[in-house]
Amino acid sequence: MSCLFPLTVRGSEGLYMVNGPPSFTESAAFQRDSGKNCKAVGFSKDGSLFAWCNGEKVNVVNVTRAELLRSFDLPKTVCLEFSPKNHVLATWQAYATAKDGTAGVPNLQLHDLKTGKCLKSFIQKKMQNWCPCWADDESICARNVNNEVHFFENNNFNTIGNKLHLQKVSDFVLSPGAQPTKVAVYVPGSKGAPSFVRLYQYPNFGGPQSALANKSFFKADKVTMLWNKKATAVLVIASTEVDKTGASYYGEQTLHYLAANGESAVVQLPKNGPIYDVAWNPNSVEFCAVYGFMPAKATVFNLKCDPVFDFGTGPRNAAYYSPHGHILVLAGFGNLRGQMEVWDVKNYKLISKPVASDSTYFAWCPDGEHIVTATCAPRLRVGNGYKIWHYTGSVLYSYEVPADEEMWQVFWQPFLDGVFPEKAVKYQAVPSELLSAEPKPAQAYRPPALRNKPVTSSKLHEDEPPQNMKPQQGGVDKPLSKTALKNQRKHEAKKAAKQEAKADTNQGPAQVKTPQNALQNALQNAVPAMTTGDPEVDKKIKNLKKKLKAIEQLKEQAAAGKQLEKNQVEKIQKEGALLKELEDLELGV
Repeated sequence: MSCLFPLTVRGSEGLYMVNGPPSFTESAAFQRDSGKNCKAVGFSKDGSLFAWCNGEKVNVVNVTRAELLRSFDLPKTVCLEFSPKNHVLATWQAYATAKDGTAGVPNLQLHDLKTGKCLKSFIQKKMQNWCPCWADDESICARNVNNEVHFFENNNFNTIGNKLHLQKVSDFVLSPGAQPTKVAVYVPGSKGAPSFVRLYQYPNFGGPQSALANKSFFKADKVTMLWNKKATAVLVIASTEVDKTGASYYGEQTLHYLAANGESAVVQLPKNGPIYDVAWNPNSVEFCAVYGFMPAKATVFNLKCDPVFDFGTGPRNAAYYSPHGHILVLAGFGNLRGQMEVWDVKNYKLISKPVASDSTYFAWCPDGEHIVTATCAPRLRVGNGYKIWHYTGSVLYSYEVPADEEMWQVFWQPFLDGVFPEKAVKYQAVPSELLSAEPKPAQAYRPPALRNKPVTSSKLHEDEPPQNMKPQQGGVDKPLSKTALKNQRKHEAKKAAKQEAKADTNQGPAQVKTPQNALQNALQNAVPAMTTGDPEVDKKIKNLKKKLKAIEQLKEQAAAGKQLEKNQVEKIQKEGALLKELEDLELGV
């Protein structure tokens, strides 16, 4: 395998690139920048251009030809991004007002990479959503300005080509892929009105009737909107900052589905708790959600929001599809131990279970074969470094920075779709020169008094196993819901009781029953109730059983030494007659 996909590393050791498998040597395509003030870096979408700010200038290089293209005198740049076709470089510096309190200078610049000229400057006070959004062909570019979405056409930023005005537009996302471009917009609720997300097709913005789809919901302080790759549907994760029920300190989340054809739904998640992650499969026809109180569930859903495969429960909070969509990694990073499950999505078969302890970052290589995990500052300031894995669980390369240094960022060079063909899934671990990275399982704490005694297994939660939710061949329906399963069991119990009662009546001479045994049998037959087909008779049987149950309780009280009232004693004396009446009625069943 040739070294086609460099890995970029940014830290206190400087900014440099490392060749991918199999060499892992420093790349000659990029000359190391040894400065410690590098804050902003980024590749173009096709991976051919690379830009960074070293605290003095913003430099742009052609990685393929290893040559410097442009330098911009913008030393305070903290964010930068290329337009999809590499025509424009957007840079953002922190906004600052003038000393006399007047408005500061524009801090968002759009540069023409061909000429080096500044096409337009804007004032953009917040870092959040600082970058304009382009359609993939750069035919339109959009910004959120004062609760409006402004659209510019063909990179002409001097004229606003169109506006989408909704009261208090908070966020928007353009669809990926070819024209026509679609826009998902979010408007937060206020004064008792619900929040909503609407889908529009550019440039048809003529009121609610022109919307392709609409979904309103309560309980939303913020939303995350995720288009699928084919731009046919959007997933919306609605979150509240605080869970008013007190069940979770993560707040409360709900998952909604909107399709460009107008369909919308709430995705029903079988387990209560936070929604940690949601990811579309690149094939655009299914998505995976990781949710529920730990141990978390992970489920794949189709476009009807029906579950396709349930991975059971485990220590996980993230889901990552490979670029080709044929492999899915479920992982538990952050405050979890870094356990990963690598699944073959086509066959829903487990490939490997590697562990990347203390990882703060995970990314698939564009080739769909390799993975990088990293421990970066400032999230963790000790043990910084990265590992390159094959998805079968082998660690191919590992790098740890010196103890007095830090690593801030690591990421692959991107490539356009189709550069790397999809390969057949392997299950056998590929060979590696490094020793197995499997850490020894940590021993659970045991009090001194128990340390010399046999270990007994005691789990707080029993993990649920994976389960295929697809309807099977032969007309078998999908698994029943909890309510349906409960009703089915009730129905079966009634049926069994009915058959048992009929069998009793068909037997020879009835056994002689003492009043005590007869009463107990009558009470046992009370649930499930038998039906005669005559509502009046059923009602009499129910009342008789109720009276007999009360008599049984009175007899227990008398046996315990309680003095009964006269009317209570009379009730007990009627027991024989009630039993005879009940038996006569039930024999008619």
